[in-house]
Amino acid sequence: MKFELFVALRYLFTLRKNSFISVISLFAVCGVAIGVAALIVVLGVMNGFSTDLRDKILGVNAHIIVTAYDGTLDNYHHMVEKIEKLKGVTGVTPFIYSEVMLSSNGGVKGVVLRGLDSSTAKGVLSLPGNIISGSVDSLSKESKMPEIVIGIQLAKRLGLVIGDSVNLLSPTGKQSAAGFTPKVRIFKVGGIFRTGMFEYDSSLAYISNKAAQNLLGFKRDFVSGLEIRVDDVYAVDQIGKHLAKELSGYPVQIRNWQQMNANLFAALKLEKTAMFIILAMIVLVGSFSIITTLVMLVMQKTRDIAVLMSMGATTGSIRRIFMWQGTLIGLIGTSLGYLIGVPVALLLKKYQFIKLPSNVYPVDYLPVRMDMLDLTIIGVSAFLLCFLATLYPARQAAALEPAKALRYE
Repeated sequence: MKFELFVALRYLFTLRKNSFISVISLFAVCGVAIGVAALIVVLGVMNGFSTDLRDKILGVNAHIIVTAYDGTLDNYHHMVEKIEKLKGVTGVTPFIYSEVMLSSNGGVKGVVLRGLDSSTAKGVLSLPGNIISGSVDSLSKESKMPEIVIGIQLAKRLGLVIGDSVNLLSPTGKQSAAGFTPKVRIFKVGGIFRTGMFEYDSSLAYISNKAAQNLLGFKRDFVSGLEIRVDDVYAVDQIGKHLAKELSGYPVQIRNWQQMNANLFAALKLEKTAMFIILAMIVLVGSFSIITTLVMLVMQKTRDIAVLMSMGATTGSIRRIFMWQGTLIGLIGTSLGYLIGVPVALLLKKYQFIKLPSNVYPVDYLPVRMDMLDLTIIGVSAFLLCFLATLYPARQAAALEPAKALRYE
């Protein structure tokens, strides 16, 4: 063991003889530990919230969406063949988008209507995995009464269960002697889904593309656009550029999930940064306590420092003794912070004992996702703050002159 580390350990573990300095040291360790634990839990929640929100959004919406400038795509089958050949693309499905009125049991609700191809949508959307009652396959059934899949909150609001009938009122219609008459079609509830996001669960409904074309009055095989799923959600910009080259001859626009939700995820990133800075102040308070501890220790150990320097200890050795001591306090506090923060985050992730109101937040629980990079940054930041706190007291200790320190001894 090095001489400086040996002396630092002796000083650190004999602080109990001086109760006042020991209490300050304990506060320093607790401040660092609480700050590190709070950072681990809060950043874990922020990461989990962002990831969970992204997964839910990408479960309902595709990674890349191709739409026509005039609102509808014709002869889209040729485009699907080209897109499927692109590297990184794992699925393509056509969709129809519209807003309609849904009525049943005396209740009326405006909903976002999505037409889909149930055979190809499974490889793009997470809807089949979100079904809690019924099946998505019911949309493709050939029957006199087409079927519809609705969200759990919408079903609760209108009191609907599997097999009930609903009326869909389309914005398209026909002009008659009595004025404009909207088109109304009857659908049977064939499935109920739950995404965990109140906005989607309360205002989203799915029917087949064919039923949507009939309801909206499409005279040909038109769709609103194409939804594309890729193997790497963070490579959508690069894949989008290749996609634009392949579809350069078509009047379409290409958007990815990052562009469509840029404001939301930018706000989440800003909140994460702000929370890191705010909670790092707790660690900073602990580091100031380390400064106080070391300054008082230098004042108490003035005679010991003078004796050591008289016996041949260099100013560098004296400086390193107190740097070691402050660093050890920071290391103990950081380690305790990990021992507290990581188990709390894991328990919160496993048991989800904190529930959120689903009609206020996009998720109904606190998701937790611990990232190794964030854990490393937290530890390095806390340790660095504690190390910087040792520089001033260590320099003051090394600046003592043995003759002046021992003059009155």
